[in-house]
Amino acid sequence: MAIRLTEPLRQEYEQLFESCDILSKREAEVERSVDRLLSHRDRYQTVTERRGVPWHFVALVHSMESGCSFRCHLHNGDPLTARTVQVPAGRPKRGTPPFDWEVSAADAMALKRLDGDTDWSLAGTLYQLERYNGWGYRMYHSHVLSPYLWSFSTHYTSGRYVADGRWSDSAVSRQCGAAVMLRRLVERGETDLADQPAATLYAQVATEPAGDKGSQRPLVSRHRMRRSRRDAEKEKAQRLQRWLTSFPGIFLKPDGIPGDRTSNAYRLVTGHYLPGDPRGE
Repeated sequence: MAIRLTEPLRQEYEQLFESCDILSKREAEVERSVDRLLSHRDRYQTVTERRGVPWHFVALVHSMESGCSFRCHLHNGDPLTARTVQVPAGRPKRGTPPFDWEVSAADAMALKRLDGDTDWSLAGTLYQLERYNGWGYRMYHSHVLSPYLWSFSTHYTSGRYVADGRWSDSAVSRQCGAAVMLRRLVERGETDLADQPAATLYAQVATEPAGDKGSQRPLVSRHRMRRSRRDAEKEKAQRLQRWLTSFPGIFLKPDGIPGDRTSNAYRLVTGHYLPGDPRGE
């Protein structure tokens, strides 16, 4: 059964992405996973040049399918010393093993019919990631959001396939989900999404008592590069960061540190840096 990217599904992906919070006990591990992707960006961009697929998509699939090993096929993690054995088997069809990783990766993208004309919006990207892994969660275990996307976030607790066709409600994924890593890549300003360009000035909306975001503008924090020891100040900064993230093209981790990235986002929305930011003096 084919799953289509309908408007309700698009909205679901967008809402899940916007509300995605990393589990505190997994934060360090998520950062290490993202750093590892960034360290190999040049190799991922080689596949982009061949197929037009965004480098971050290639990177995320590489992490999920083979733990970022360049000795494995991007299709399914089988070794490059032979054609793939697991589904999809017999790939790449052309060439003689052992295969170069870049050649195999481009073949994996071609097999999925992914190229520069694919919908690489936020929802489109999450759709293709879930499609890459398969629709088993959505079709047969809809009470569990796919850990392939959401593991290590508050959107996922337990339940996974432990083998092909074998389900366990109690098993827990030990991999960081692709959507979680993508969220951090965007939050860190390391990549863009087709429908989430660099934010533009929202000063008119921001000065209204309550804009179309459905919540009143929060109190503004003073610029600082460290988290306050006072819970009230930390929570105020987090509310500000969540509010800023409600605007298209702005993604901030609500970490309670109103530093340069938060101040930059605040300037995009209001036209001003945070109070206390030396750049605004």
